[in-house]
Amino acid sequence: MNGDADLSHPARLMGEPARAAMLVALLDGGSRPASELAAIAGVRPPTASAHLARLVEGGLLVDRRIGRHRYFELADASVADAVEALQRIAPRRPVTSLRQSTTAVRLAELRSCYDHLAGRVALVIADALVQEGSVAPLTSGRVGEITGSGPLARRLGLDDEPPSAPGRRPAVRGCLDWTERRPHLAGVAGARIRLAFLDRGWAVGLSQDRSLRLTDAGRAVLADLA
Repeated sequence: MNGDADLSHPARLMGEPARAAMLVALLDGGSRPASELAAIAGVRPPTASAHLARLVEGGLLVDRRIGRHRYFELADASVADAVEALQRIAPRRPVTSLRQSTTAVRLAELRSCYDHLAGRVALVIADALVQEGSVAPLTSGRVGEITGSGPLARRLGLDDEPPSAPGRRPAVRGCLDWTERRPHLAGVAGARIRLAFLDRGWAVGLSQDRSLRLTDAGRAVLADLA
């Protein structure tokens, strides 16, 4: 029998600024080499290696070797959820440069939240799916439900989504958006929507952060929802 969760363990791992920066950088669901994470965190490679080893040992990251390089990624969606939750309660850093301002605007507009979409665009999509009756109203942190198959749901391929089985990842979950303060759509359906936007060329990823840029085709999709 286990007792209460020891929150101090992941809190200590996430509480160091360099490690926190690495975790946020990996919120796009991708993997990055140690050298890139060192540059993002602003630390020397040996220091980055020590931090990454602690994050792997603590179960927040996993690593894999490709050739001579090791690539790191978040262990699973629950780690992404925890980092996003901390972003919602953390104080905002002051914006002191045009570059920081531009990045903040991009992230608020559209970004990857692990394997699903977040930001203003994600809320527009979620609201449209709820309005057409394809998805039940979302509640932050709660399992949701696919309730129909409207035109947008079919366009995004959600009508092909089988119902989730007990013990498996839910088809729909509300994930509180830290910039919009309302739940966007996560779960298997959320991951499918993100893949649709990337695979169909509606959005493209940016190398410098986890923001996504809508293409002309993507803006046309959003215009159809207006």
